[in-house]
Amino acid sequence: MFVQTVALKDVKFYAFHGFYPEEQLTGSHFSVDVEVNFIPSVDTEDLNQTVNYEVINSILISAMQDTQKLLETVVKNIIDELIKIYPFITTAVVGIKKLHPPMPGEIGHSFVQLTYTSSK
Repeated sequence: MFVQTVALKDVKFYAFHGFYPEEQLTGSHFSVDVEVNFIPSVDTEDLNQTVNYEVINSILISAMQDTQKLLETVVKNIIDELIKIYPFITTAVVGIKKLHPPMPGEIGHSFVQLTYTSSK
């Protein structure tokens, strides 16, 4: 049995997620990683039988434009959409980094990640 992985790594965004009102006004730089796994069909040349990373990118763009207070919500929304479009996914890992979060000190990034595993 084979397990296929499709991923997008280090997808950059400027978005307005943040708990504090000023974060939602000024915005921040973010980096998103998505990795999904599934058992591929026999026809590896049929785009309808795989996960299209262009679709993943569209999901990311939409989620990052929908301002949320918590990155946990953004990550959950991304995974929910992935599962809706690709119900055959066996696992999905989505992580978002907020680059240089507005806190005292030199912080490279904060990070939130969620992992989904199918119960099937």
